[in-house]
Amino acid sequence: MAAHFDRRLRKAAVTTTVAAVAVAALSASQAPNVTADAHGRQTTADKVPTSDTSSEESATGNSPYYTDLPPLDSPSPAPTIGTPASRGPSEAGIPATVLDAYKKAESALRRSKPGCNLPWQLLAAIGKVESGQARGGRVDAQGNTLGRIIGPQLDGNGFALIKDTDNGVYDGNSAYDNAVGPMQFIPSTWAWAGRDGNADGKEDPNNIYDAALSAGHYLCRNGWDLSVQADLNRAILSYNNSQDYLHTVLSWLEHYRKGTHEIPDGTGTLPVGRSDDDTDLSGPDPTPGGTGATTGPRAPGTTTPSPSPSPEKPDKPTPPDESESPDTGSPSPGPTDPSDPETPPETETPTDTVHHLENAGTTGLTAIAGDTFDKKISTRAETKAGKAVGKVRIRFTVLGDTDATFTGGDKFAAVTTNASGVAVAPALVAGEKTGAFTVRATVVGRTVAGLDYKATVTERVADVLARTDDTALTCTPGGEFADRVEVKATHKGAAADKVAVTATLIKSVLDPTENDKGPYFKDADGKTVRTLTGLTTDAKGLLKLPKLYADKTAGTFVLRLTTAGGATLNVQLKVAEAEPEPSPSPSGDASPDASPSPSEPSTDPSTEPDA
Repeated sequence: MAAHFDRRLRKAAVTTTVAAVAVAALSASQAPNVTADAHGRQTTADKVPTSDTSSEESATGNSPYYTDLPPLDSPSPAPTIGTPASRGPSEAGIPATVLDAYKKAESALRRSKPGCNLPWQLLAAIGKVESGQARGGRVDAQGNTLGRIIGPQLDGNGFALIKDTDNGVYDGNSAYDNAVGPMQFIPSTWAWAGRDGNADGKEDPNNIYDAALSAGHYLCRNGWDLSVQADLNRAILSYNNSQDYLHTVLSWLEHYRKGTHEIPDGTGTLPVGRSDDDTDLSGPDPTPGGTGATTGPRAPGTTTPSPSPSPEKPDKPTPPDESESPDTGSPSPGPTDPSDPETPPETETPTDTVHHLENAGTTGLTAIAGDTFDKKISTRAETKAGKAVGKVRIRFTVLGDTDATFTGGDKFAAVTTNASGVAVAPALVAGEKTGAFTVRATVVGRTVAGLDYKATVTERVADVLARTDDTALTCTPGGEFADRVEVKATHKGAAADKVAVTATLIKSVLDPTENDKGPYFKDADGKTVRTLTGLTTDAKGLLKLPKLYADKTAGTFVLRLTTAGGATLNVQLKVAEAEPEPSPSPSGDASPDASPSPSEPSTDPSTEPDA
């Protein structure tokens, strides 16, 4: 035991020395205002970054992580001829499928949340410290881990206290939650943060594509811009709220930014140091080949969680295949029932006491396409007696055929109730699809009936349509109008963009029936069209109509423009023969009033001689 303790001291000393050197080097090459303190830890010139994310709201529940730091030299392999020499464990590169998942996640986030500026190297850094890149890339071709990667149960014994929220579906533990998968999500966070990264129709934390995309969305919430150091720090700390975790991830991020290389799946090695090394000296260290092994030593007095069948819960993902279940150990205790008189009151969490959800005053959820709803959804968690329950996680989910999302582009949001038991969802942003949809509020970790809110998206509207100039629109029969009609749409005085406009050549101001003669448009095939739909104004509210033509019918005609919101504009079109130019006189001067020449006989009857 003494020898073991001595080895631990030596290891700690070496780790501290390496950390100080590595982070000092990192601070000199990273973002401005980043420095290293006396212990080699990074700080900003203003203050040490902090996070207000609780364990229950973090991605990992602040579970243990690997503490090994990257080597000081660049990870990029030097050019070689023939078979390259083997590289050390810390320079083993990133397994091919794992690396592909990180890059695909970055690409997806670049499209859906371009303002986040998520680099795949950040996902790689977090994947390194959370699971050693999925235990050295032990994944199949679809990205599923070969055996589950499960962290210690979060029972409050050396870790956060997070009671079971998934009936053991993901972690096999029906008493407490465990972090799960290559990116180490706790089930309660996965419930709202989970994404389908490989388009197989399910969200599985044990799949590296799903886990990487979910981690990217998690890091990109709250409008964070990860190219800004302060936002980057906040995002990392929200993943695992530890200053040492922040410094370790930043070190690997800088390392991977300098370059890395791809290695075959399953050929990577696990890091050695873990943040919970002093929690349990007797627990076995994980091995890359272990099926169902935990990511690190277990908490004192705990056993490897074993899966237990449980009834399917609303809004819960489909359980992974049994072939991926963890090794069976001692049975875990079942979930506590707050209604059971034998359940000690002190073991109840606020979530245990929630009986139902109530609408906290949200009504009239309506917005114009593209606008933000002016009202936010508020839900109150209550006990059976109607008492408000604070510190409860409420998940809001956008359902239905709609492209409406919460601020930030997500269809999911999880919010903790305040002291009044109320959780207020982020603002809803209407998409371009019109119609009704539903937002459902549910309690994370409890089988409590969800509460639905109906919302409606209406068409974009304009209350005024006006021409941008007053040029007369004229044409000769069979010709074409030289000028095109251009209008501007406004709503309450502001430019109305993306407003749908219908243009119809009507019989008269009093008869809106489509005319069958006179001016017309042409379709793509050159055929006559007198009604145009699908026209929309641009970002400035402007719309220029296609060219107008005229048939052989002369007269005055009416073009009517209409839009949702009641805006109407009648435009006059005139088709007439061109007025003839006057004929010139023999002398070259036009003389329409000239009298007959004296030499010509008069046709005036008064000058005729008598018979």
